[in-house]
Amino acid sequence: MNRVLTVGSLAGRRIVSTAAKWEPMVGYSRAVRAGNWIAVTGTIGLRPDGTCPPTAEEQMREALAIIIASVEALGGYRTEILRTRMFVTDIGLLPELGRVHAEILGDIRPATTMVEVAALADPVAVVEVEADAFVTH
Repeated sequence: MNRVLTVGSLAGRRIVSTAAKWEPMVGYSRAVRAGNWIAVTGTIGLRPDGTCPPTAEEQMREALAIIIASVEALGGYRTEILRTRMFVTDIGLLPELGRVHAEILGDIRPATTMVEVAALADPVAVVEVEADAFVTH
């Protein structure tokens, strides 16, 4: 399974869809570009084979890889990500998840938020990340 399967257009917007089972069930796109803005939906760290890694660090890496691939598929760059939002099932994961976020996005320092939630769509998932980007080229 590829991370980003399709790029298309809908209602004057460009969209990216992946193989996540929730997209058709709920009726959403992985990412949507309208003008210069790209919004990436809440993304859990699924591997290309559809499984969720066992560790928070691996889940965060996979989620950010999917987000970056989605932004790039819509013509943006990683460096144009302006905001991330992290939803975690245990706020105690902040140091571990924060390290991964800093490693991957720390050079661009997007605005970010981390919020503890009771559960995520996949019971194995411990982190879900959203992102917004503004394309400047």
